[in-house]
Amino acid sequence: MNDLLDPLLDAASKGFPPRSPPLRRSQVGAQGWRVLAGDMPLPLAVILQQPLQHNLGWLQGLARAHGLGLAPHGKTTMSPQLFQRQLDAGAWGLTFASVGQLGVGVRAGVRRAIIANQVFMPLDLAALAALLHHTPGLRVLFLLDSLAQLELIEAAQPAAGFEVLVEVGVPGGRTGCRGHDEAMALARRAHASRAVRLAGVECYEGLGATGDDAADRAHVEALMQRLAALARQCDAEALFESPEVIVSAGGSGLFDLVLPGLRPAMSRPVQGLLRSGCYITHDQGAYRRLVSAAERRLGCGPGLEAALVVVGAVQSLPEPGLAIVNAGKRDISFDMGLPTVEAWAPRGTTAVQPLPASWQISGLNDQHAYLRGDTSPLQVGDRIVLGLSHPCTTFDKWRWMPVVDEHWRVVDAITTCF
Repeated sequence: MNDLLDPLLDAASKGFPPRSPPLRRSQVGAQGWRVLAGDMPLPLAVILQQPLQHNLGWLQGLARAHGLGLAPHGKTTMSPQLFQRQLDAGAWGLTFASVGQLGVGVRAGVRRAIIANQVFMPLDLAALAALLHHTPGLRVLFLLDSLAQLELIEAAQPAAGFEVLVEVGVPGGRTGCRGHDEAMALARRAHASRAVRLAGVECYEGLGATGDDAADRAHVEALMQRLAALARQCDAEALFESPEVIVSAGGSGLFDLVLPGLRPAMSRPVQGLLRSGCYITHDQGAYRRLVSAAERRLGCGPGLEAALVVVGAVQSLPEPGLAIVNAGKRDISFDMGLPTVEAWAPRGTTAVQPLPASWQISGLNDQHAYLRGDTSPLQVGDRIVLGLSHPCTTFDKWRWMPVVDEHWRVVDAITTCF
């Protein structure tokens, strides 16, 4: 576990100072490195300490206030150190998308987990069975949405039944049972099978997010009503095989709308689980727009704060109105919108300052960003702080990231396991 939680870092990892000797991750914060003082090579993905801590407590507190557990999606970061922070903040467990991701979580100390996906391949089923057999106290639930999947699980002849959640889906969407009767038939068949144990129900509302309050509310309410109807009928037919019923939903954009539907009244205890993942660092783009609407609906004012940025440097000023920054598609997300320009630090300074309103990123290449606007204040060597849209696809571009305080001093570090 030491190599997972405290691995050795060196200059083979992008962003690590080339003249530093190899260091354990836990030693990074004691080196006195300052991002804006030329101690770190750029571009560099950076986690902001104070917003990170705020976000960990904010969503955990929201879930707790509604009587729910938080099982944040670990695929967002795939960072063992951040998994531990989430568990320390009170998370019920972690969510993963695959058995391989789960294995990383288990090595990091996760003992309750949801695989928010269908598990059906023989190798995955065997690996999951081995994890459960060799890890005392480990509980894992995964999603079931078809008889075909159930038959593949049965063909694997597991020594003990896997815990499953019947998934409710929407027409045109991703996985999940499309209709109530289909879901009930699957639940009855699962109850009769020795290969699985029905522990609850699940859905994912996030793909229907539009940012329009009325449309989003209608979409989520309809889906959660279907989920509750399925849970209640399964309860009425005594199909659940666990002491408490797991009812789970909740991405990172419409989490506030699913909260009321995660504790339907039933004859046995219900454990509602929210699975938001991107909340931990939030962003300056897509999730900022969605969560600002959630904060308005909740009436709570500013909630989540952006805690992940990529710092680059101006490498060329080839023509008026254009600056080329040395950060591109290999460094920062672009799948849900181009980066935003958040701040700049002129060459020779160690503090960020406000920027002209006209500055924006108009395009990215693999290693370059096109900053356009009134670039007359800029000079080669100035540092540019870039915000992002969709943190998941920035995390998977970096094997490690420093954590910095409000003065851009490195105080800690995290690693990723993609």
